[in-house]
Amino acid sequence: MTSLNLAQIKQYLPHRYPFLFVDHVDEIVPGEYIVARKGVTGNEDFFNGHFPGNPVMPGVLQIEAMGQAGALLAILSGAKLDSETSIYVTSITDCRFKKPVVPGDMLELRSKVIRQRLGVWKLGCEVRVGGAIASMATVTATSGPKVKAPELPADFRAPLFDD
Repeated sequence: MTSLNLAQIKQYLPHRYPFLFVDHVDEIVPGEYIVARKGVTGNEDFFNGHFPGNPVMPGVLQIEAMGQAGALLAILSGAKLDSETSIYVTSITDCRFKKPVVPGDMLELRSKVIRQRLGVWKLGCEVRVGGAIASMATVTATSGPKVKAPELPADFRAPLFDD
């Protein structure tokens, strides 16, 4: 498999707008690496507050984009994923930010398998803009049960709202 479009990506990742940060997969070699991308537009909601007059993509969202690309690599490499299971980031280490990401940038998301053992994936991840590293991190992920909302007690009454 060498590329995926957005509709195909949505078949693997549970994220949706405004929290899906992988637009396209350019290349993937299961068990080895992935190269994906995310176009950053001036219409992203987070730019309203980060920072007015000086829009910069928050570092935590760059990490999320790396994690999503890494999770996609793990899933397409055989990580367990079904109706009862999801993949979760368990740690982020060695994170570095080298340059700001701003509206108009095209993020190149790179992730490579450092180690995979007993369902735990250790991934070396980078965000590149114009070939230069903007941020990088080591992301560890594993499969686990999907979080389910607790059921309300049978005698629980919903609040009454006036229209």
